[in-house]
Amino acid sequence: MDSSRVMEYLMEVEVAAEDVLADKQQIVDLDARRNRNREAMNALRNSADSDKVKVCFGNMFIKFPKENAQAMMQKDQEQLDQEITDLRKRLKAKVNHLNDLQGKPELRGYNLSPLSNDELKAVNSILKR
Repeated sequence: MDSSRVMEYLMEVEVAAEDVLADKQQIVDLDARRNRNREAMNALRNSADSDKVKVCFGNMFIKFPKENAQAMMQKDQEQLDQEITDLRKRLKAKVNHLNDLQGKPELRGYNLSPLSNDELKAVNSILKR
């Protein structure tokens, strides 16, 4: 192989590896945000029965109705869950692409997904017979 082809190959592998690492770091950051959001939701749930709570928006605290704050945090939690799920799905394809570039075999068991509630109920009903 000539040196230009080797350099192209190494650059392609490096770009794919950086993409995988960036997605992994984004998952970690979103997961930390999700945990902070979960902690805030629990604190709000366990707080005294007041009509309004102080919510931080950027660098300001604003009094907000408790129900609206809970709904807003729940919506944010669902959005974070969806973003993390999407990133994890894309990460599997990117890791497989990186392995293909490196000449490694595809990871076995990496594309497994959990049973849905309906599938789990069906399995349990069969096992109870």
